[in-house]
Amino acid sequence: MADNTITVVGNVTRDPELKFLNSGQAAIRLSIAVNRRWQNRQTQEWEERVSYFEVTGYGSMAENAANSLQKGARVVVTGRLEQRSWETENGDKRSIVEINADEIAPSLRWATAVVTRTPRAEGGNFQSSERPAAAARPNEPTTYAFDEEPF
Repeated sequence: MADNTITVVGNVTRDPELKFLNSGQAAIRLSIAVNRRWQNRQTQEWEERVSYFEVTGYGSMAENAANSLQKGARVVVTGRLEQRSWETENGDKRSIVEINADEIAPSLRWATAVVTRTPRAEGGNFQSSERPAAAARPNEPTTYAFDEEPF
């Protein structure tokens, strides 16, 4: 079975956007910039390239990330690459490859972090006082678009 797991380390480019789907499940979207720097062996000059990645995440991880991260934070993201396509109002077809995050964590290379465990309700399902109550859906797939309702 093929697996497309990816790990990316970069800086958050804008404050994370947290939404709650109609089911009550939290969803987060953030963008990270990954800088690559190297010395050109012919010119001896330093060169740099930046790649940008859109990241989505769901559930308690989304809420925790939204409460913990802000623009400029250095993060480690592990997840799966997923392609999403849609059509604009003008009929143009668009496509994007995103990282559907399994884990989002602060990088400790140049910073420290304080870890605070979040309370869990019975059965291990996270319940936040800020989130609307909804029936828990164990084993729910997270392969839907960021703003789509999972079914």
